[in-house]
Amino acid sequence: MTKTIAVVGATGAQGGGLVRAILADPAGGYAVRAITRDATSERAQELVKLGADVVEADNYDEESLVRAFQGAYGAFLVTNFWAHMSADKELEEAANLANAAKRAGLEHVVWSTLEDTRDHIPVTDDRMPTLQGRYKVPHFDAKAEADRLFTEAGVPTTFLRTTFYWENLATGWGATRDASSGTLTLSLPMGESRLAGIAVGDIGKVAYSLLKDRAQIGRTVHIAGDHLTGEQIAAALTRALGEPVVYRPLTHDAYRELGFPGADEAGNMLQYYTEFEDYFTGVRDLNEVRKLNPELQTLEAWLDANGHTLPRD
Repeated sequence: MTKTIAVVGATGAQGGGLVRAILADPAGGYAVRAITRDATSERAQELVKLGADVVEADNYDEESLVRAFQGAYGAFLVTNFWAHMSADKELEEAANLANAAKRAGLEHVVWSTLEDTRDHIPVTDDRMPTLQGRYKVPHFDAKAEADRLFTEAGVPTTFLRTTFYWENLATGWGATRDASSGTLTLSLPMGESRLAGIAVGDIGKVAYSLLKDRAQIGRTVHIAGDHLTGEQIAAALTRALGEPVVYRPLTHDAYRELGFPGADEAGNMLQYYTEFEDYFTGVRDLNEVRKLNPELQTLEAWLDANGHTLPRD
């Protein structure tokens, strides 16, 4: 009998990757129910064309989520902090998702989450600013706080801890051209530390693997696709772009002062990645991740397929 997996955020990065992974496995015994706020959107209609059942629900409306989950075997649950940049709103969404999953009787949930950075940097530690009153990296810490909501509700959950997307390198996180010299420059404030990164499509493939295995319930699974220094990322971008990319890391304070929306949040996150590299990359064993997703992409492999998306101006 075919089992249905409900995918929250189906038109987004992580959810979209899972929808495609399920649809790419027609003999796997699973059907996908793509959940989105607007079933008429262009991205939602693209999923319809691919063969997904698209239904509407809103993370701020628990009743709509219960309806969307009814009859499904399992679900992938994710929130998008960057849509509002509010830890309180993210916690509200997570509470609705946990409650709806319990009420709908889902048998297996994968919750996309992250570390609580305050386990390493207490709020009282002034090495980086405290944000939104009680967080160091709100989009990490709020997701980690929300983990208990699923446990306390008795939802059979696998906690999937993700990381930096390689797709970010095609946005303002990647190489930019220096106005004075014209040189392409990578300014990520990572010093000599390694950054754990992953392609969003690989997150979906790992989530699918987890949802097919009930032995994963209760586990916390840490994932990445590669661990690379800024110099190594710049070298990979050089090959992809066909011109030199120079690594000139900013300090974390300078990064926080760049002024774009969420710069303080991003600066704190990258400082956490830098100072706790050994922990963060250590729990993300690439060999173990590859067991869940044999097609796991290194940055080089991702660039081979997606280098055309990188900005060149």
